[in-house]
Amino acid sequence: MQKFRVGYLSGSLIALFAFSATSSGKEAETEGKLPNVVLIMADDLGWKDLHCYGNEQVDTPHLDRLARQGLLFTDAYSAAPVCTPTRAALMTGESPARLNITNHAGGHPENFRKPGTDLITPTWLRHLPLERVTLAEQLKAAGYATGFVGKWHLSHRSRSTSDTDADQPTEPELRPEHQGFDINIGGCRFGGPPSYFSPYGIPNLQGKTEGEYLPDRCADECIDFIESAQADGNRPFFLCWWNYSVHYPFQAPADLIAKYEQRNGPGVENPTYAAMIEGMDTSIGKLIDAIDQQELSSDTLVIFTSDNGPFAANVQPLRAEKGFLYEGGIRVPMIVRWPGHVSAGTQTSTPVTTMDIHATILDTANLTADPSNTPDGISLLPLLRDESELERKSIYFHYPNYAFHKENRLGSAIRSGDYKLIKFYDDDSVELYDLKNDISESRNLAKEMPEKAERLRLELNKWLKETNASQPQRAK
Repeated sequence: MQKFRVGYLSGSLIALFAFSATSSGKEAETEGKLPNVVLIMADDLGWKDLHCYGNEQVDTPHLDRLARQGLLFTDAYSAAPVCTPTRAALMTGESPARLNITNHAGGHPENFRKPGTDLITPTWLRHLPLERVTLAEQLKAAGYATGFVGKWHLSHRSRSTSDTDADQPTEPELRPEHQGFDINIGGCRFGGPPSYFSPYGIPNLQGKTEGEYLPDRCADECIDFIESAQADGNRPFFLCWWNYSVHYPFQAPADLIAKYEQRNGPGVENPTYAAMIEGMDTSIGKLIDAIDQQELSSDTLVIFTSDNGPFAANVQPLRAEKGFLYEGGIRVPMIVRWPGHVSAGTQTSTPVTTMDIHATILDTANLTADPSNTPDGISLLPLLRDESELERKSIYFHYPNYAFHKENRLGSAIRSGDYKLIKFYDDDSVELYDLKNDISESRNLAKEMPEKAERLRLELNKWLKETNASQPQRAK
């Protein structure tokens, strides 16, 4: 699927627009210097939430500008429909199925069975073990300054008197600073902040001023980290800014909420949620401006994405939301900017997934996957540089757990070309959709196209076996 020069999405249609994109900073990467990497991941941000993805009622000028300066992905997917598995996949390059980190940390009790059903969810790992070699550890060993700001959610482990692994590390010992990051601002077991306004209630992020807004504070911490890396012999830096925004609780500055109360309607069903999106965009703009002002643009690969679909938001034309294997739960925004390497104002419909980001960052730094990890992603570098198409047959998903809302069906999925098949464990049924002509997944083609459905089901089952994916069990 070739890249082409376009602009914003509108529903399932793509509207062309003309513009001139400029980039500040040096024209080419400094000779012999490893590129900087900034990985920004929003939390619970939907595919349709940004202005540049079609929501004309929400103002996101800074991310829109990032899209005009780089490559926008229309068919990017999170590794899972919930947060912890996607984050673990980013750090290791392995799929949640292979990691057996398949649900959000905490989640439901072990051997959970939803009332009225006979399926028992499999046991999953609720934290990222220290023995796993992370992306940050590899980059740090290669000479990078490594910084983490925001939501971690990979350290959910407490110790009890009955714990058979009482000598194993607990939550504070599983935070980012123990997984390859030089600094950690705000990363702990929390899935969402107790408050977006100071005092935040986050154990390793104290407010500096009364009423300080979390996204603004995190942007300042990101800028301080970059300036510190530059002062330290102009070291290449790897910055992970994993936003708490726009995860619950829904809180935003009063003036932004008032602004969107005036726009209440389609696209702004929840004015506070819309205000949070713009607040996040403003804070990201502050960081991007700092990168440009320091003339680091052409030396810095910037990747923006989300960990899963939104909760309690309008996902149309997609189906369902966070926690579901339908497109609304796993299709996410993704924008990449790297002046001199990535053509400005381009867009691609090539399907990509979270593990590809891991592989791409390693490739950018001239590194390969650690021997202890089994890569489930493919480097996007040739695609980003418009050198070649991405050669991959299919991408896969495995979610054998219930989300926090318990409304989803336990299942696995495969996307191959324009077709997507979902396998459900409650009744062993499958659903087949043609995403090119039915992005809303409204017409199940499994009975109309039984041969294709069976081929994809067999391919999915083969992958599940190869990754040793955990399976739900029926109650006796």
